[in-house]
Amino acid sequence: GRGAGAVLPDSSRLHYRCNGLLSLLLLLGLSTLGVYMGWMTPTVVADRGLELLSTTLIFSVIVSFLLYYTGLRSRHQSSSLKPHATGSFIEDWWFGVQLNPHFMGVDLKFFFIRAGMMAWLFINLSLLAKSYLAGSVNRAVILYQFFCGWYIIDYFIHEEFMTSTWDIIAERLGFMLVFGDLVFIPFTFTIQGWWLLGNKVELPLLASVANCIIFLIGYLVFRGANKQKHLFKKDPKAPIWGKPPKVVGGKLLVSGYWGIARHCNYLGDLLLALSFSLPCGASSVIPYFYPTYLLILLIWRERRDEARCSEKYKDIWAEYCKLVPWRILPYVY
Repeated sequence: GRGAGAVLPDSSRLHYRCNGLLSLLLLLGLSTLGVYMGWMTPTVVADRGLELLSTTLIFSVIVSFLLYYTGLRSRHQSSSLKPHATGSFIEDWWFGVQLNPHFMGVDLKFFFIRAGMMAWLFINLSLLAKSYLAGSVNRAVILYQFFCGWYIIDYFIHEEFMTSTWDIIAERLGFMLVFGDLVFIPFTFTIQGWWLLGNKVELPLLASVANCIIFLIGYLVFRGANKQKHLFKKDPKAPIWGKPPKVVGGKLLVSGYWGIARHCNYLGDLLLALSFSLPCGASSVIPYFYPTYLLILLIWRERRDEARCSEKYKDIWAEYCKLVPWRILPYVY
């Protein structure tokens, strides 16, 4: 289907073809056929991991230079394509010049995040194939693969929700997002899979159950909060948890998860990230790179969001903060 993006400053609205799930299933089908016919091995992605990493990194750098060059030359005046140059090459190359650059009708920002999520799944499946061939598939490997697979498939089922996220509606497309989507997501979010390939972890049943509970809570909070925000933006009168939404100043939602903490979706994301690493046990900090990085990133992003919202909504934001005093984790932060 098609998803409508947020209203931009010039009152225009971009529309996105949210067919990522269909594209993913098609790629999985073609890959399965390729393995069945003997055209490729199921471990080919993992076997070529280093080459893929270096190639994708070089590609990201080149694309970022092209985005910088074409962005500065753009004569478009729409909010999505109008150049926003600061005059600093490093800053403009890093953060980007245009909000939503297109290539042959394809929104590149939306396309890159889709490619990164798909690559994450394909690397994981290739690692799973290596584990299977090595006879090392155990409870820890199954939990990690299931959690990540669920998260990625769920992303594509709810791909439309991505159209109302900060990255899509406010961040310009430069090296930061290109690298983050094409390199960082697929090659760092799979560190746990690589680690489990070389380290056998015997996960006790109780630890496995606790891991599943953390994943489930994280998923419900993350998906629920993002869904509530997306539906509120589409229809401000849509009920939240069966009740009419409570709103501050006609703009800020104070119902559902958004009445518990101002960035409750970040809490869900952190719990999910932790659940991806817990199957690796506690013998090494390496598998915990992703949740550690995400904690730092989301606290930084939360601080930046708070400053921007305070400037944008002024007294309305101050009233919202009084009603919802907790930032991410109630009674803690």
